[in-house]
Amino acid sequence: MKRSFWMAGLLALFVLMLTACGGNSGNNQTADNAANSGAAANAAPAATAEATVEPAPSAAESATRTIEYLGEEYTVPATAERIVITGAMEAMEDALVLDVHPVGAITFGGAFPERFAAITDKAESIGEKTEPNFETILKLKPDVILGTTKFKPEVVEQLKKIAPLIQVSHIASNWEDNLNLLAELTGKQEQAQAEIAKYQADLDSAKAQLGEKLKDQKVVALRIRAGQVFIFPATVFVNPILYNDLGLAVPAEVEAAKAQEAISVEQLAAMNPDVMFLQFATDENAEAATALEDLQNNPIIQKINAMKNDKTFVNVIDPLAEGGPAWSRVQFLKAFVEKLNQ
Repeated sequence: MKRSFWMAGLLALFVLMLTACGGNSGNNQTADNAANSGAAANAAPAATAEATVEPAPSAAESATRTIEYLGEEYTVPATAERIVITGAMEAMEDALVLDVHPVGAITFGGAFPERFAAITDKAESIGEKTEPNFETILKLKPDVILGTTKFKPEVVEQLKKIAPLIQVSHIASNWEDNLNLLAELTGKQEQAQAEIAKYQADLDSAKAQLGEKLKDQKVVALRIRAGQVFIFPATVFVNPILYNDLGLAVPAEVEAAKAQEAISVEQLAAMNPDVMFLQFATDENAEAATALEDLQNNPIIQKINAMKNDKTFVNVIDPLAEGGPAWSRVQFLKAFVEKLNQ
């Protein structure tokens, strides 16, 4: 009887040991699973961090090219899609000719002039003509900035820190170079050449139509600013069209002008032009709104040949037109022929 009881106890102990071994196995598996889960959890942040790293710029995005303009070389992006124009009205007019839409452009009194509506549909104001807004230009992330050769050195340095800067010439005789510059930046070289060729064809036609009509005639183009009459050198404003392209005689007063110069009523009367083109913009005469009317009604001016013979023409092109760029040339030449053939 005692032997049977001892055997039963031994069997129970054996079963208990087996159960304990099985339990340890389960705990080990659970621990392994937990360890694996922990490893996976630790690995997850590394994978996430890798996914959020900024991709390196592609070869196309970082590619550059070198272009030449008026004897200087400039390194610009291979594709210049985001162009900002500041200060350079010449570039604004060229954009009209080539249908280039800048991301930032010049405003007047906080608004884009109506004549630039066709190209400023996607543009933000980057400030007035002589007052670029550096913060706005920076925000626009331009590929290229087209400034003006009239900018002060400190303005130039600030703009260069933002993006490649090309200062567009304000000299009228550089109009073809200016147009070709914008064309090369935007891939519109063929269009630019076509526009230049068309202007030359229109010029030849104008000469043929006018013939000897203006022989020995004194023709001048003047601008009224701040209530005063200004005369320009032969290479400035629309003068290159008159005296170079059309081959008209350069008046002595124009020849003597070294820059934009104010002249008195008496000096204008002494000049006594036979044909006179006047430009008058209200924006430029805010404090002299009646300056044009006062000039026309002045008894001294009324004795000038151009006034007596009804050969005085006011604002034949937009009064804010620069005169020298391609757009101004095309428009002025067309108006010139129309007026002189009346």
